[in-house]
Order: sequence, then C-alpha cells, then structure tokens
Amino acid sequence: MSHDLPLLGRTAVVTGAARGLGAHMARSLVRRGADVALLGLEEDELERVAAGLPGHAAHWPVDVTDEDAMDRAAALVQRRFGPPSIVVANAGVVAGGPFLDTDPAVWRRVVEVNLIGSAVTARAFLPALLDTRGYFLQVASLAALGPAPMLSAYCASKSGVETFAQVLRAELAHRGVGVGVGYLSWADTEMVRASDRRAAMRELRAHLPWPASKTYDAGPVADRLARGIERRSAAVYAQPWLRAGQVVRAVLPGIVTEGSRRAFLRLAGRADLTATGLLGAGGRAAEASGARRSPGDVCG
Repeated sequence: MSHDLPLLGRTAVVTGAARGLGAHMARSLVRRGADVALLGLEEDELERVAAGLPGHAAHWPVDVTDEDAMDRAAALVQRRFGPPSIVVANAGVVAGGPFLDTDPAVWRRVVEVNLIGSAVTARAFLPALLDTRGYFLQVASLAALGPAPMLSAYCASKSGVETFAQVLRAELAHRGVGVGVGYLSWADTEMVRASDRRAAMRELRAHLPWPASKTYDAGPVADRLARGIERRSAAVYAQPWLRAGQVVRAVLPGIVTEGSRRAFLRLAGRADLTATGLLGAGGRAAEASGARRSPGDVCG
C-alpha cells in the first residue's frame, strides 16, 4: 500500500458530513485514498462537499436517528463502494441555555441525534465492519471529560457516546473490529461560531480553563482524527493536551463550577441567558427533520 495513500482501497462512511468537522473528515479521508460515503441531512450541502473532494465520493441524505433509513443507506453504500471498513459517527447538534429554560423537545433532540444517532449508525454498519474487520470512530468531545455550563444536553450526550464506544470496543475486540473515541476541543465550525454569537455562551467559554477556551482550525483537527483511524487507535486526541484532561477529569467539575459561579454572577441582568434552541444551519436541519419524524427516504 502506498505510503502517501494509506487508506487506498478502503471505503469510509462519515455521518454529519454536510458541513463542519464531517466535511473536513471526508476530505482528509479521501486524500488518504479512501472512497468516502457522506451521510447527512442537507442534500445540497452534501452534494457540494462531495463534488469538491479530490477522489471517489458519493452522498446520501439521511437522518441518523431513523433506523430504517440508515439501514437503507448502509445497503446503498455497500452497493456503490463495497462493504465499508471505516465508519465515523460524527453527526451532532448543540443547543445552549440553562437546563431549566430549555425546551424539553430541543434537549431531547440533541441527545437523540448525538447519542441515539451514534447507536443507530453502529447498528446499521457494524455487520459490514465485522466482515471487513474494520474500525468505528466515535466522535466525542472535551464535553465528555468535563462539564460545560449552558450545554447540558450536549455534555450528557457526549459523555454517553464515550461510554457507548468503550462498551463496543470491549464487545467487538475478539471479532477483529476496532473502536476508537475521538476527543476534540472547540473546532472552528459553523456550529461553534453560532454558539459564539451569543454573548453569554462566549463569555462562559472564555472562563473555561486554558486551553479549553481556545478555538482550533477544523482542518488539522480532522487530519489528527484521520491519523487515528489509520492506526486504529482506541483514543484519538485532536489536541495533545486533551490527554491531560483524562488525568484531571475528576477535578474538572469543581474547577468549572467555581469559574462559572463567578461568571454567572457577572452576567446576571446584563447578558441573554435564555435558551438558544438548536444552533446553526445543521441544528435547523435536525430540528426540521425531527419535526417531521416519520420513516425517512434515502436517495439512491
């Protein structure tokens, strides 16, 4: 296999590939030689991303929370490219605001997309990964290591996917399937920029311990995750300092709580602390898909 194309001849599936980190992941995998199937809600954006990739790619619009639609997507991917040996469960949404003020339907949708959607993705594609002795990468977050105020559903879902992936790894190791967890801090994506447009969200993030408050370019983040895929890593850290987060995660809640207590006292009465709803264009697409939640169609 070519050193320059370490994934040549492999088929990779990326969910949430219409924009943001998913689109960057698709690009990074194609550059490594993989044929890439892009899955997501926004068909026009998926088509645009696929058309701009420097290799073999195809796209299918699908809601990752729809079991029947994901099963059909898995069959279509295999028909087009053969059985995948790489699956990246990346699809995710975020909503900001205090838990008590957040619409329960919005909170539920975040968990549904981020956690249930990852499980649906695994269930749809694991039969192929068993055949290819492949690798499943679950994209988690810094939010799996420590709390982020105003992001309760996101933190809960990312903690959930971390443990879900660890259980999958234990269950599938003897069958030759590798499972990894991707940890990343704030990447410069449309979703994070939408969050930063809210002054309260921006200021609370600024009070997270450095370097957890920093925003990172999405391209290098995707490249680090892709290198983890090549190595079939059990844990992939998009920023090296996140390894230290594993060591100190037991004390992070106390540190964040004290910093947030001071920040909320400053923000009270002068900043908008109301719930945001689902953020960004991807969030709007997930909200619309959830509202019409009947068995979805997948374009062949």
